[in-house]
Amino acid sequence: MAANGLEHDLKNLSLVQESYPQAQDADSDPAKLSSAIFPSAEYTSTDKTEIEQWLITSNHIASSSDDDAKTAERLSSLNTHLATRTTLLGSKPSIADVALYAKLAPVVKSWNDEQRTGQQGHHHIVRWLDFVQNSSLFGLKLADNEKISIDPTKVIFHPKPIDQKAEKERKKKEKALAAAAGADSAAVAGGTVTSAASKDVRQDSENTVPSKKEKKTSGDKVAEAVGAEAPTEKKKKEKQPKPQKNAPAPEKPLSPALIDLRVGHILKAVKHPEADSLFVSTIACGDAPGTDHTSEYEGQTVRTVCSGLNGLIPLESMQNRKIVAVCNLKPVKMRGIVSAAMVLAASPRLAPGEEDAHAGPVELVDPPVDAEAGSRVYFEGWEGEPEGVLNPKKKVWEMCQVGFCTTEGREAAFDPAAVEQFKEGESGKKGVATLKTKGGVCTVPSLVGAIIR
Repeated sequence: MAANGLEHDLKNLSLVQESYPQAQDADSDPAKLSSAIFPSAEYTSTDKTEIEQWLITSNHIASSSDDDAKTAERLSSLNTHLATRTTLLGSKPSIADVALYAKLAPVVKSWNDEQRTGQQGHHHIVRWLDFVQNSSLFGLKLADNEKISIDPTKVIFHPKPIDQKAEKERKKKEKALAAAAGADSAAVAGGTVTSAASKDVRQDSENTVPSKKEKKTSGDKVAEAVGAEAPTEKKKKEKQPKPQKNAPAPEKPLSPALIDLRVGHILKAVKHPEADSLFVSTIACGDAPGTDHTSEYEGQTVRTVCSGLNGLIPLESMQNRKIVAVCNLKPVKMRGIVSAAMVLAASPRLAPGEEDAHAGPVELVDPPVDAEAGSRVYFEGWEGEPEGVLNPKKKVWEMCQVGFCTTEGREAAFDPAAVEQFKEGESGKKGVATLKTKGGVCTVPSLVGAIIR
């Protein structure tokens, strides 16, 4: 196999020797070497094929013997591949990431800002390189002067966010291809890599990856095998009685428990490129991979959230911190970026007739320090199952939010007496209910008698 010619290079790659002493006694097979270096990762047969393909690609991704057009094409394909992946395999680290980093780092060091983050730049390659060189997942032994210096304030162009619906369809197709590959060993050799690796492997090792014609033949075999199980004689379908329509589910009574409140962990926040008043935050909210309106960042499933806090809260205070997020509002597009949640913050309550000048002060609601991202947040005494997505026409959020407040003890709370629909006592509950997780009460730093929204 073509990858075998790389074994000697991998074992003697200085970055591997310095960073992973355990690699010296490991098997030189790329997949086994990956397992020795990253013991917590499990590699499927498809992963192993991809690792070998990417190792071949790493030898040619920016080869000095190729013309500029070919190099640009390969880099563009790699950038597209990394647009929705944290590592080359998706989220699993492998020796392929290390080998490709060693190859690309000297090249990217020489790039100017336009090449890195211009409109035709390679944003995702730069982001991936920064992750590999700094993440504890890889643990590379690199001196500061050996790392690529990346200045986030010099981003020239902000790419549009990925169409989540199209991305979901793409992942669906990849899974289908992977399933077909498992049904026929020839299809496994063809792989499901649809980026730079697949093209380079065809060019560099005809024995590793079959031609397009062969791939089609493998797919036909799988289709024929499935078709062979179907009955050959058509039978007239018997008419089935029409199923009775289910009665509509009874409407749940108004309650703040219908609002999906969770602990969120802001992994990073930046200024919105098109709106001076907005921050764009990347927040882990405990969602399962593949959940609508989520993406992947540093191995975690995250939501993109726009919040009108620019100028009210310092950007540095938005980094790597826990917050409380509303997670079942209908996602909205804010100046070109889809926002999939809301960050709760407190501000002074307006006096009657006073206009909101959005001048602050504003304080984020803090969950207990040890609360984990995704933990349920609820008002004591109002526990219940939240709606999947709140129906905007029913105004559940708008009606309940007027009761969100802070107490004299700086606790976040819900006052049903402030909600018009509860003033006649329909809720049957009295008194202010504190906002809490199973680990404690949510608070604000200093604002008392404030409103939370």
